[in-house]
Amino acid sequence: MPRDTTAQAAVRRQRVLVALSNGAFHTSEKLAKRTRIPRTSLAKIIASLRELGIEIEVEPRQGMRLPRAVDLYDKNTLLEAMSLASRGALVRTDVLLTVDSTNRFVADIDAGLPPGAAQLCVAELQNAGRGRRGRSWLAPFGTGICMSVGWQFAEPPPTFSALSLAVGVATVTALRQLGAADVMLKWPNDLMWKGRKLGGILIELRGESAGPAHVVIGLGINMHMPGAVRLALAEQQAALIADMHEILRDRTPTRNIIVAAVVNELIPMLQTFAREGFAPFQGQWQALDAFASATVKVINGPQVTLGIERGVDVDGSLLVDVDGEVRKFVSGEVSLRKS
Repeated sequence: MPRDTTAQAAVRRQRVLVALSNGAFHTSEKLAKRTRIPRTSLAKIIASLRELGIEIEVEPRQGMRLPRAVDLYDKNTLLEAMSLASRGALVRTDVLLTVDSTNRFVADIDAGLPPGAAQLCVAELQNAGRGRRGRSWLAPFGTGICMSVGWQFAEPPPTFSALSLAVGVATVTALRQLGAADVMLKWPNDLMWKGRKLGGILIELRGESAGPAHVVIGLGINMHMPGAVRLALAEQQAALIADMHEILRDRTPTRNIIVAAVVNELIPMLQTFAREGFAPFQGQWQALDAFASATVKVINGPQVTLGIERGVDVDGSLLVDVDGEVRKFVSGEVSLRKS
């Protein structure tokens, strides 16, 4: 029976990454011994990792290393960090090295989810990650969190259009519990810190107008973004970038801890949302609103509206006071008006 070389290569790549994850130099000889991989095969594995987009530095006489230490995802560590209730709700957890999109992966896997059950996917690298309005989501190896949670609603819940806002509340609650006290929300799906973008949310729905609805919640959170990536994101999204390491420095939790904390908040939020919709979370969202009572500009296609932001309605629409008249916006791009 032929050997499954694809599976073997994946295991070997993971061994090499674990060995290199401390950010220290490793000679080929020591790396081969530690990973139990022949040096002749090691060079091919290093080349394959580079092809995936993982930067590996090589210095004469010193060996090879990652540019900095990286805390890799680990399924056992991830599950152990979750509450018993979260582990009980998860019917499937996937920890991947590379994927086109965690959202697509979760959407395409038929996990046979019953109502109230969840699936989780995290990936070290995604090469076709998407943000809102089809923008690409840049997250080079080890620099951020790329995660998706699948959830089955027995039927579309009330005020379903506001789900991304409730997800934002749950996510910020988790990050604040971990010490990131100043993280806020920007309508409809951005995580903010001191006026800069920390992450984003992308909701995708599969289902009919009546009957079961399968939703995929995609979350991207910046962890430790290099300067070049910050510039690329700022140019693409016209927004300055923040990351968790900048906020918490040496108190920054591992990605496993952060993902577990977010899942611990998402699952009870989804259970409540299935019954009651956005109403229980509306006040919390308002308290976390980064643009509350600020003069904002709302761009919706060719239309530009200036006014004072007045929070959100129970259906998740944005409320803006335009010359004394409160208008509702169900979509659009919001930014602070520059004086």
